[in-house]
Amino acid sequence: MTSLPPARCCTLGNLHKGTPKGEIATIGRVSTYVSYPSDKSTKNAILILSDVIGHKFVNAQLIADQFAAHGYVVVMPDLFHGDDVPLNRPEGFQIQEWLKNHLPEHVEPIIDAVIAEMIEKMGCERINGVGYCFGGRYVARYLGTGKLHVGYTAHPTMMSPEELAGVKGPISIAAAVNDFVFTTEKRRESEDILAKLGVPYQINLFSHVDHGFAVRCDMSVKEQATAKDIAFLQAVHWFDSYKC
Repeated sequence: MTSLPPARCCTLGNLHKGTPKGEIATIGRVSTYVSYPSDKSTKNAILILSDVIGHKFVNAQLIADQFAAHGYVVVMPDLFHGDDVPLNRPEGFQIQEWLKNHLPEHVEPIIDAVIAEMIEKMGCERINGVGYCFGGRYVARYLGTGKLHVGYTAHPTMMSPEELAGVKGPISIAAAVNDFVFTTEKRRESEDILAKLGVPYQINLFSHVDHGFAVRCDMSVKEQATAKDIAFLQAVHWFDSYKC
């Protein structure tokens, strides 16, 4: 794998302050957080594929609202049928056991149903993908099918070399210098794979942060807050650059 399976670091972090502006709706029969831009346009969309803490996590909802403020309709579905992992998981929680019920055969029908409704009912013409941690590998998988046009992932987990090598659209990656999942070795392996593909790609490495920083960092620490903010803008600039 170009990134390793989820570990303890995938569930730890800090709760951020703010009041989400979007709404929970049902899209493709899936509970979904939706945030609209000020003009309510749905032409340019972002599908956020979340980390294991899920679509009701305030931090993730605030990020969705930030993307919406930049002109995108943002759709963030429940990838886990309500079985998301609590932030700072309880003692004894076994993430590898949890993962057995959340493999591609469980997750992809959810994503497929949501994308279909985004196109057929919401009028989304161009769908970009954002994947945090758990969601990162699915950005690669769906860039490989053409169902996503442009992709961005921060500190991905479980992404295989074959999945990354299969991407057919521009992909941007934000990485943490301290990461037991998307390690230095795995990051460099990813660079080698992307260099051979011919698709536009970008990998940014952030110091002073750990796995999960783009969603769950300590905002009271300047270096972490700065890395999170710049990683977000990395995604925005990437999507804006590849608009039709």
